[in-house]
Order: sequence, then C-alpha cells, then structure tokens
Amino acid sequence: MTTRAWSGPTAPCRRELLGFATVGLLAYAVDLALFTYLRGPAGLGPLTAKALSFVAACSVAYAGNALGTYRGTRARGLRPFAVFFLVNLAGAAVQLLCLVVSHYGLGLTSQRADTVSGAVVGMALATILRFWGTRTWVFRAEGRVGSWTG
Repeated sequence: MTTRAWSGPTAPCRRELLGFATVGLLAYAVDLALFTYLRGPAGLGPLTAKALSFVAACSVAYAGNALGTYRGTRARGLRPFAVFFLVNLAGAAVQLLCLVVSHYGLGLTSQRADTVSGAVVGMALATILRFWGTRTWVFRAEGRVGSWTG
C-alpha cells in the first residue's frame, strides 16, 4: 500500500493551491508595477522603491488570502498580518540567498545565471516557504493541526 505525500486532513486542496497562486501572481504584479513607477516617474532610489513596493505587495497578498483563499479561517487583528509579513520577508531572504550562493559562492556571474538562481530557483523555494508559513502560522484552519508536511 502506498501513501501520497499530501493526504489526510492536513492536505491542501486544489482550491487552496490555486487561490494562493492567483493571489501571489497579483501581488507580484503589484510589486513589479509599483517598483517600476517609483523608480521611474516618482524618482525614488532603488532600495526605497523596493521596500515600498514590497510592503504594498505583502498587503495585497494578505488581503487576497484573507478574503479569498483562507476566508474560512479566523485570522483577525494586526498579529496575523505581522506574521504574514515576516513569512514574506523570509521568502525574500531565500531568494536573495539563492542569488548570493550562485553568484558569489559558485562563481556563476552571468545575467542568465543570476536570473535563474534568484528569479527561478529562489522564487520556487520562496513560494514553498511562503505557502507553508502562510498556511501554518497565519491562516490555521480549525481541525488542521500543524503544517501540510506533518
């Protein structure tokens, strides 16, 4: 008898995965559009522009997940948003770490290598972390104990 990796009461449903992905794509679009505007016409520096676009994208992602993907949970108040923000910061750190390891540790310094390590590998690992953290620490459903890995 074989068991599937995501089975039982902690398994994410297709609606949850699709909702999380859709909200994530919307947040990414907000991040990119706002960063582009703040760097260009608004004339802000790159770090200020990125910090503001990141906060805006986190807010959009939190609202989308709270009102859509995880609307059946009881995440209320400032604490769930703060935890969500921290989970997203951890995801951003994962993306940056992938880039640092590839560029400086492995010596893969081309633009293509940087894109693959930061925007492909890093984004994939960060998305897994964000999904797990969001589901486990921010929007815990009644009856679901712990994460989808346990």
